[in-house]
Amino acid sequence: MAAKKQSATFEESLEALEQLVERLEAGDLPLEEALSDFERGVKLTRECQRKLASAEQKVKLLMEESGGIKELPFDTDDAAKDA
Repeated sequence: MAAKKQSATFEESLEALEQLVERLEAGDLPLEEALSDFERGVKLTRECQRKLASAEQKVKLLMEESGGIKELPFDTDDAAKDA
């Protein structure tokens, strides 16, 4: 029986996605290779989104277990003003 392929970490997937974007932005790939890279990029994006959603759910559960901390929306503009 073949060993089950271990999935990449979020950081590995994000790094691979960044490399694909750089290749595509260079604009010197043949059409078929560019399409293949784009397809892989879409898959990596979905994988990263799933991992982020899973992490968000875990954080929410931990927050609920620790006394129901109030959930506030994250606003990067406000965070930059506070710095």
